Amino acid sequence: MIIVSADAASDLWRAGPMPLQQSLAYGAVLARFGATVERVGIVAPSGARGRAQVIARRVGPLGLRLLSRGPVWVAAPSAADLETEAGLALRALGRRFRPLVATPEIAGPGLPLVTPGHRALLDLAAEPGLLRSRLAPKWRNRLVRAEGAGLDLRLSWPDAPTVARLLAGDAIQQKARGYRALPARFTEAWIARDPRSALLAEARLGAVRVAAMLFLLHAPWATYHIGWAGAAGRQVHAHALLLWRSMLHLRDLGFSTLDLGDVNTEDAPGLARFKIGTGARVAPLGATVLLPFL
Repeated sequence: MIIVSADAASDLWRAGPMPLQQSLAYGAVLARFGATVERVGIVAPSGARGRAQVIARRVGPLGLRLLSRGPVWVAAPSAADLETEAGLALRALGRRFRPLVATPEIAGPGLPLVTPGHRALLDLAAEPGLLRSRLAPKWRNRLVRAEGAGLDLRLSWPDAPTVARLLAGDAIQQKARGYRALPARFTEAWIARDPRSALLAEARLGAVRVAAMLFLLHAPWATYHIGWAGAAGRQVHAHALLLWRSMLHLRDLGFSTLDLGDVNTEDAPGLARFKIGTGARVAPLGATVLLPFL
């Protein structure tokens, strides 16, 4: 397995799955904050197999290279050979980017640092009727209630003042619920770079905004990024309607997959049920590992 340079102009960055952390936009935003972005292709004797975006940062006196949600396979080997080739690719990446902390899509070699996680990935390719039939019964019932609540829904490209209000509400939620997300400046830089690389979904009752969601767009995938709901929004299950309408809108725009984020049934069981209830596939990730460790 050979690792070769593959800049943003390479065709490798126009094919295959596109997790947020492996998108060109993600690398471009982090580069604004001083990170070094290194993009490479993975080549086997039979041809190009995949790609990887590695982020290099300094933590005090230490240089650290991070590979998140990669490598991405654009010409996948057979299922029987995938695990073997994934392991070879990680070893080759570890030799090139020494040392490398990786959280691969497919488990492989390395010194384990963090146990494996799971992501909820929603396939948007199906017809709307099939998408709705895949909703869990309780999820569908909440959607029906929200549809009858008289909510005014708006889907738009976000503007800076609206995003600032949403980020402020999210900061309060993070503190109250004890979770952490990407810093606000990342979201601000993402939208400043390209306002059409995000989708804002808002729900109002009368003139009052009761819930909102923000999605980051990195075609052919999109990622659920931030959600907020006030007491009135929670009462009428506004988030169910916001997510449902956003799913259909993203599908119409040509997006193939909506990444709903981590699934943590121990620390956030209610949120996990909400994500799984959409019909999303729960996809395992590999453990976070340190390479090279052979």
